Amino acid sequence: MKKIAVIIPKYGLTGGAEQFAAELTKRLVDQTPYTFHVVANRWRTSPSVQFHKAPIISFPKFLTTPSFAYCSKKRIEHGRFSLIHSHERIFAADLFTMHGIPHRYWVHHVRQKTMSLFDRATDWVERKMVYEGNCKKFIAVSTLARDIFLREYPIDPERVLVIPPGIDPADYSKFDRRDVRRHIREEFGINSAEPVIVFVSMNFEIKGLDEIMSALAKLKAQQKKFKLVVVGKGNINKYRKMANENRFASDVIFTGPLSKEKLIQIYLAGDLFIMLSKFDTFGMVVLEAMAAGLPVIISSRVGAKDIVKENENGFIVHKTADADDVAAKMAFLLDEKICEKFSVSAQETAKQNSWAAVANKYAAIYEEILASDKPMT
Repeated sequence: MKKIAVIIPKYGLTGGAEQFAAELTKRLVDQTPYTFHVVANRWRTSPSVQFHKAPIISFPKFLTTPSFAYCSKKRIEHGRFSLIHSHERIFAADLFTMHGIPHRYWVHHVRQKTMSLFDRATDWVERKMVYEGNCKKFIAVSTLARDIFLREYPIDPERVLVIPPGIDPADYSKFDRRDVRRHIREEFGINSAEPVIVFVSMNFEIKGLDEIMSALAKLKAQQKKFKLVVVGKGNINKYRKMANENRFASDVIFTGPLSKEKLIQIYLAGDLFIMLSKFDTFGMVVLEAMAAGLPVIISSRVGAKDIVKENENGFIVHKTADADDVAAKMAFLLDEKICEKFSVSAQETAKQNSWAAVANKYAAIYEEILASDKPMT
């Protein structure tokens, strides 16, 4: 039986990449005939896989990425695996799922910083993987991420594929939407006639809450009804002040961070999702909102624009500072009949991006790589 090694520092723990690797591996265990081994530094135990410890030297900080890459290499050599699937920068792998963009590009163009010693060490490992690591396929989570990767690393484009993350429709279907809408609206004091706009982020500024507030001021001036539910962490006082200055402070509700189940209930109680990020490799919250039947409005700098069908399940905003345009799109989607039509399309899009569908795509790539490695007869 073929042995697959999955490489990631923290498996199944808090974080997008960590959850992604665990969700995907769990389904690949069920959908393929292979045995799975996880090489990690920390993990949430799963009976379906075997775990192998790869130590990390985190002090001095610049050794973090190289040390994990080196220790993973030793585990891989000892395990004699048929295929190496890495979710982290290491020295060599058959398949690399990129949960971000090239590190040098991230530092210079997104963070707009100079390269630290840690950044240089991380970039060194990444470049060794791309140019010397014998990687057959690179998987980007969005076209946006793929395009940036190929600008930084001008390799054969055929080696770089796009597979978005997935969701589990069962997480949403277990709820009765009418009951959830009634309960959540009662909890937060929202009446049935008020449309609910949902925003979710752990960094309000980066995800565009300033621009959203400016657009909502336009809606308020037009005497449109709405409630904005802000989920996550950020400078709440700053945005309360903005809402107060524009006379809609009573229309904004800050919930703080929520559990996964509670967040799903917020989505189900909503009517529209909006996120005008300055940059997002993908943006899982967009797909999550769609799974709950919410039309979406996102910026063109969000990788999840790949799954947004303009004027069908949402809109893509190219100039987030254009408050009139954003407000017009929100007002259009908050029309009950239009929202209902977009909602059906959004849910259908989410179903097409289930974890089962994602796992099928990865299983096909596994088969292709394993077949290409068969010895000639």
